[in-house]
Amino acid sequence: MTAVTESPKLAAPAGGGGIGQSFRDSLVVARRNLIRMTRIPEVVIFGLIQPIMFVVLFSYVFGGSMSIGGSTNAKLYREFLMSGIFAQTVTFATAGAGAGIADDMHKGLIDRFRSLPMARGAVLTGRTLADLVQTALTLLVLAIVAVLVGWRTHTSIGEVLGAFGLLLLLGYAFTWIGALIGLSVRTPEAATSGGLVWLFPVTFVSNAFVPTQNMTPWLRHIAEWNPFSAIVQAARTLFGNPGVSTSSAWPMQHPVWASLIWAIVIIVVFRTLAVRKYRNATA
Repeated sequence: MTAVTESPKLAAPAGGGGIGQSFRDSLVVARRNLIRMTRIPEVVIFGLIQPIMFVVLFSYVFGGSMSIGGSTNAKLYREFLMSGIFAQTVTFATAGAGAGIADDMHKGLIDRFRSLPMARGAVLTGRTLADLVQTALTLLVLAIVAVLVGWRTHTSIGEVLGAFGLLLLLGYAFTWIGALIGLSVRTPEAATSGGLVWLFPVTFVSNAFVPTQNMTPWLRHIAEWNPFSAIVQAARTLFGNPGVSTSSAWPMQHPVWASLIWAIVIIVVFRTLAVRKYRNATA
C-alpha cells in the first residue's frame, strides 16, 4: 500500500522587512522606471512641450491685458505668471503617474513584482520617485524658457532653490493622488482622464493666473484655501515676484508653512490609501 503524502502549499515570497529594505526596493523600481523613460523619449518631450506652450501663450496673448497691482505691463505679468505655470507643471505630472501605474497593472507587471520578495509599498514609491526626477527635469527646462521670455527673480539663490524645492515637494505629493487613481481604474486611458478632470478646477480656481481679489467672494475663499494657491503664493514670495496677497486668509499670509503642511498631509493621506489599495488589488 502506497502512502500518499500531501505536498505543502508554496507561499508567495514575503517582502523584506525594515525601512532599509523598503528604501532599496524603492530605488530599484525607480531605476527601472527611469530607464524606461529614456527608452521612450517622446513621453519626456511631450511633457516639456505643454508647459512651454502655456508660458508663450499666456505671456504674449494675455500679458498685455492683465492688470497686476494696477499696471498692465506685460513684463510684470510674466513675473506674476511664472510661479503659477511652475506649479501647474508639477501638479500635471499627476496624470502621468496614474497612467503609468494603470498601464503596469493592465500589463500584469504588478503581478510579477508581487511574486518577488520585496516591500509592497516599494512599487508605488519607486514609481513616484521616478516621476519626481522627470518633473525636476521639466521644471529646469521650463525655468530656462521663462528666463528667455523675461522672467526674473529678485531674491537670494537660497530662496530661489527653496521655491523650486517646495514646488517639487507639492508635485511629489500630488503624484500619490495620481497613484491612487491609477490603481482605481481599469485602463491607462481612464487614469489619464481621471488624473486631469480634477486638476483643471484646482489649478484655475486659484491665484495662478489672476489675482484672487478680482473673484466673487465665495470663489475667492475657495481659491485662497486651495493648496495649489498656497504653493503659488509661496513661490512668488521666495522668487520676489509681484503678486503679494492682501488677503487675511492664513495660507495667503503664511504661504511657505501652508505649502509644507498641505504637502505633508497629502503625502501621508494618499500614500496610505494608495498602498492599501495596492495591497487589496494584488491580494
